[in-house]
Amino acid sequence: MPKEFVANPAAFHIVTKVNGVVKQDGNTKNLIWDEAHMVRYLTSILTLYPGDVISSGTPDGVGAGRKPPEFLKPGDVVTIDSDGIGTLTTPMKAAAGS
Repeated sequence: MPKEFVANPAAFHIVTKVNGVVKQDGNTKNLIWDEAHMVRYLTSILTLYPGDVISSGTPDGVGAGRKPPEFLKPGDVVTIDSDGIGTLTTPMKAAAGS
């Protein structure tokens, strides 16, 4: 979605859930690099096409840092909700050849 259609493109509230359970709750205003920096860098080393998604960084709550650690497995469903943009839903599958 073009940033002109979003109220505040530098501050998106993002919630990540695994199987409906909130695992991360953050805001893009806390990113180390803003989106303009990331797009400049990425387009200096690769070509971006319409519909490409840039997934960068993560708020607190990563699985490896949990006690005990949590990792995604086949059958899990990850949803990422971003205010003003929508929801990205990704079902986890086993790696090919597993």
